[in-house]
Amino acid sequence: MSPYHHGDLRRAVLDAAVAAVTEHGPAGISLRDLARRAGVSHAGPVHHFGDKAGVLTALAAEGFDLLADSLAAEGERDFVEVGVAYVRFAIEHRAHFEVMFRPELQRQDDPALVAARDRAGLLLTSGASSVSDDEMAGVAAWSLMHGFANLWLTGALRTEHLEDPDTAARAIARILFPGP
Repeated sequence: MSPYHHGDLRRAVLDAAVAAVTEHGPAGISLRDLARRAGVSHAGPVHHFGDKAGVLTALAAEGFDLLADSLAAEGERDFVEVGVAYVRFAIEHRAHFEVMFRPELQRQDDPALVAARDRAGLLLTSGASSVSDDEMAGVAAWSLMHGFANLWLTGALRTEHLEDPDTAARAIARILFPGP
């Protein structure tokens, strides 16, 4: 494929990054590979993002925005359903999820990343507040669902004993947070 001018270079590079992270993990991507996948010159991603950290920062910001949209669309503020939406997001947007919680790969002070992370955090907190007003309950709730999502994604769970991830996440959350 020969390099050409791309109408939406940012989107093309981010789509290429999703594919690369899905195939090789975040450590396995390079700007040269992203340019090849996007069908642009090697200078294209550098011109737009600066470096690999710039691409991964943009991917993480996009992931937090997608997570926030997913949580907001859920409409529920019940912890269990927010937790299920969180797990569903992790599975449906695995590449984003793998980058979002890796601060060493990102520019932590990037305004778009900070805004997206804060927006998603507020929605996660609102779900956890249905469990308790204690801030640590929110951390416990997030840890539970984040850990379950990671275990599911890495294949560490013996999934033959579990139904689909939504049903399993819901059942696990209800063990520790039974609700009314």
